[in-house]
Amino acid sequence: MVKFSFPIAKIQRGNYSDVYFNRAEKILIKDKYHPTLTLQVFQKQKGVTLCGIEEIKQLFQQTVNNISQLKIRSLKDGDQISAWETVLTIEGDYSLFAHLETIYLGILARRSLIATNLHRAVAAAKGKPVLYFGARFDYFLNQEGDAYAASIGGASGISTPAGASFINQTPVGTIPHALIVAYQGNIAQTAVKFNQYFPKINTISLVDFNNNCIKGALESAKKLGKKLWGVRLDTAENISDVSTPQQTGVNPLLIKKVRQALNNNGFNWVKIIVSGGFNPEKIKRFEKAKTPVDIYAVGSNILSGQIDFTADAVRLNGKNLAKTGRNYSSNPRLKSLLI
Repeated sequence: MVKFSFPIAKIQRGNYSDVYFNRAEKILIKDKYHPTLTLQVFQKQKGVTLCGIEEIKQLFQQTVNNISQLKIRSLKDGDQISAWETVLTIEGDYSLFAHLETIYLGILARRSLIATNLHRAVAAAKGKPVLYFGARFDYFLNQEGDAYAASIGGASGISTPAGASFINQTPVGTIPHALIVAYQGNIAQTAVKFNQYFPKINTISLVDFNNNCIKGALESAKKLGKKLWGVRLDTAENISDVSTPQQTGVNPLLIKKVRQALNNNGFNWVKIIVSGGFNPEKIKRFEKAKTPVDIYAVGSNILSGQIDFTADAVRLNGKNLAKTGRNYSSNPRLKSLLI
């Protein structure tokens, strides 16, 4: 089980809360008024992979002193949810948890976005591994929680030690283009050096450096033999490989030509990893074209989009009461979160 940590004192002071929640809480306390409110949480999109529930559980456990006075029910991380479906209800003295609304809604929004996008990419890949390389596109302190969300979405690997270790995995990665520059643009020699100093890690040669992926793949395979586990293609979207002058970026025809060249030269064991602008739609196109990709790597697309969660107060002291247009909506799928 992953363990989330929080700046407890700052959260309890309301530092990370919208100020109107803090003021509402103070009004109730000063007025010595402790109504029991039921809040229900939902979002409005179809086909969303829920994530953030475990984090919210630990948020309440770590920051609410009288948590036994609250009744919290929820779905679980990884559940597929529909539009307007109630995913979480919190019932109890509102002055105990009003200040947490900003935080738990933000958790659900962030984690569910990443989990949903990863889930869609994994579904498009039809069982092939999908690696999450999104850390470089966002603030570094998000890596641990994002890695958890990516794993809920089905990611097979995470690129940073912080993210991977948080979910008890080993980070995965290949070779950066900069290292090839350091070795005078020699793709095969760079792969040799990787294998020399990391012999227990699968050696994957990055072969698009000179926009001649077939040449880079074959030179690496001839140099390393069985020590070469795979090759990665990361051709920029505005660049054409010499073998596919009419097409740009990593494309199905290029992958098929690299696969054929490797097989024709006896290197059929070498796996092909692709990266560079992959999203569920692009992965679907590759799979529809029966492209011989072994592993997909995704990045910035996983952070794109928006999934907004909303919390509504829908009951007062056990009786239905909500603003016009919002009503209490029971969900038999909800289970007690605080067991």
